[in-house]
Amino acid sequence: MVNWGQVLRVPVEEGLRRAVGVRCMKRLFDLIAGTCAALSGHGRSVAEAVLGTTGDVRAYRTHADAAIVAIGNNALREALSNKLLAAGFELVTVVHPRAIVSPSAVIGPGSAIMAGAIVGTDARLGCGVIVNCGAVVDHDAQVHDYGHLGVNACVSGGSVLGRSAWMQAGSALGYGVKVADGVVLPPGAALMS
Repeated sequence: MVNWGQVLRVPVEEGLRRAVGVRCMKRLFDLIAGTCAALSGHGRSVAEAVLGTTGDVRAYRTHADAAIVAIGNNALREALSNKLLAAGFELVTVVHPRAIVSPSAVIGPGSAIMAGAIVGTDARLGCGVIVNCGAVVDHDAQVHDYGHLGVNACVSGGSVLGRSAWMQAGSALGYGVKVADGVVLPPGAALMS
């Protein structure tokens, strides 16, 4: 697991051989002192260094050994993650320093745990999972590959969020609830068993 701060602050002078955020961009950006001035808002919060488009990720292997796909769209995140793996990149997991992750939790590669998120005891997160700001994955809960918890979403103990399912902002799963693959829960939705 890579600390969030280490991923964001990759000095240019190190040749960007560390984890580099990959964004779905249509043009190349100039790197200025380790940051990309063209990014703002959410994009800037997840990636300060952007090497170029996703058209040919193999070309970036000379610049980086590892990457994370910082895109909220589950299907696109999975497709780009697979493209990076095929090109020989390692998918890193990033955890914001203000997130809380239990030592007994298991987090898959390519996942992002944002500021204020909590991942509880014996929780299991698959590959490419996003746990957004203030979201909670309670004890013994599961989030399958490419699942996405929006801001302040809550997966209660023993619940399961299926593959590529998306809990939008403020949605909640009661204890023991199972959400099928690909389901999108609207903001504020609450499911109980």
